[in-house]
Amino acid sequence: MAPRRNGTGSRHGRDRRAAVVHAPAGRARFTGDAPTAAVVGGGIAGIAAATGLAERGVRVTLYESEPQLGGRLAGWPTRLADGSTVTMSRGFHAFFRQYYNLRGLLRRVDPGLGSLTPLPDYPLRHSSGLHDSFARVPRTPPLSALGFVALSPTFGARDLARMNPRAALPLLDVRVPEVYERLDDISAHDFLTRIRFPPAAHHLAFEVFSRSFFADPRELSAAELVLMFHIYFLGSSEGLLFDVPAEPFPTALWDPLGGYLESHGVTVLTSTPVRQVCPQPDGGLNVTTDQDTARCDALVLALDGAGLRQVVAASPELGDPDWRARIGRLRTAPPFLVSRLWLDRPVAPGRPGFLGTSGYGPLDNVSVLNRWEGEAARWARRTGGSVVELHAYAVSPEADRSSVQAEAVRQLHRIYPETSRARVVDERHAWRADCPMFPVGGYRDRPGVRSPDPAVTVAGDLVRTGLPVALMERAATSGFLAANAHLERWGVRGQTVWTVPRSGRSLPLRRLASVGGG
Repeated sequence: MAPRRNGTGSRHGRDRRAAVVHAPAGRARFTGDAPTAAVVGGGIAGIAAATGLAERGVRVTLYESEPQLGGRLAGWPTRLADGSTVTMSRGFHAFFRQYYNLRGLLRRVDPGLGSLTPLPDYPLRHSSGLHDSFARVPRTPPLSALGFVALSPTFGARDLARMNPRAALPLLDVRVPEVYERLDDISAHDFLTRIRFPPAAHHLAFEVFSRSFFADPRELSAAELVLMFHIYFLGSSEGLLFDVPAEPFPTALWDPLGGYLESHGVTVLTSTPVRQVCPQPDGGLNVTTDQDTARCDALVLALDGAGLRQVVAASPELGDPDWRARIGRLRTAPPFLVSRLWLDRPVAPGRPGFLGTSGYGPLDNVSVLNRWEGEAARWARRTGGSVVELHAYAVSPEADRSSVQAEAVRQLHRIYPETSRARVVDERHAWRADCPMFPVGGYRDRPGVRSPDPAVTVAGDLVRTGLPVALMERAATSGFLAANAHLERWGVRGQTVWTVPRSGRSLPLRRLASVGGG
């Protein structure tokens, strides 16, 4: 769809009910002397915040502890046993069409989003043999829900008859923060059990979705799961199809955006962790790294949960006791594994580029990277092989990691038997435990964009925004909102943001949902 302008910015999407969130009014940008801002964290949230500030003339320094930008979408070079230099990363990420603000960030360097390529389906497979797909499901609610039920093999007549429709009513009108007030105190698993979803649908579809939050559904807040249904399925007409970067993350995303920031005067400091922040009597802040201490007029903390806890714990004058205590209680999701295998022969031609899995031990999804990523495709053409990536989420911290890696590969051989005959040219296994946990009852502890100190804002996918956004889109949206909060203090107009509809799409269904209570 061509962009449409209505005085509030451009919308690139098919959903005519997407909601606009206006930035506070103000002058267009700073001219002459401008304030300084420090952005701590160079992932999606930090880059969005730095972009929003720098475009208005603020003098920005971006601090990133790792050698490269990108946060949980970072990539780094590695040399394979065959002599090839390739990019390893944190693995597959789906860029859904509902990610209006993330896509708006990418359009700064790629107006047509040519760096993204669409995948034709979101296929799911259970070890019982059941398969599901979203390629033919209508995209506009409520036809999306009706179409999924009609087309999915997991919903039979008996299954539908035993469901509890009253318990499902909250799905019809999701609002933030009301959804957390109603459903944050029960788990996603218990919510689905209350509805009496068919066990097959529960395991094949909804457990796959909930594990995209890197958490077991018995630990995940039902509010977060229900919000996800609204964003990706019941509240948006963008559908459940998505795009993926056509090249590794640094090439497609972070190198161009890093250059864009520098062209707007941003000082980008990688391999530079911030150790401490000290508020000053004049309202500014001192930011301390291993190299020096620099003063700034505004601060954006765009860190993962562990990084945020560390900086706040080391900065005893930051915020107030309640804010600091709540940040100290933030939890990190269990470890997850990304395994990448360079094989000496191709995966069978009919295999999807991405497959969500359930019932295959630790294995949660499989990607055949050479189906869409240029670097992997070039390696596969040159060698006659293939590049396959495996993800395992919410792994027990006590699990033997070598055993999990081996079991994930064994399950790959079950799903794609031809891979069992392939020689592994090389392999990389990346273990991380830095994703936010959204536990039952945890919403009250998550920080908002604004902190007790007006000179300090917080951004990231763990942050409460008051908007129906999640995952990468929550990171981008919170980054822009964090920049907007500072710009508002200075009387400068900020970034307009978009979201999926902020309530259920149908007035009759919203009225019906109100009957369901909590």
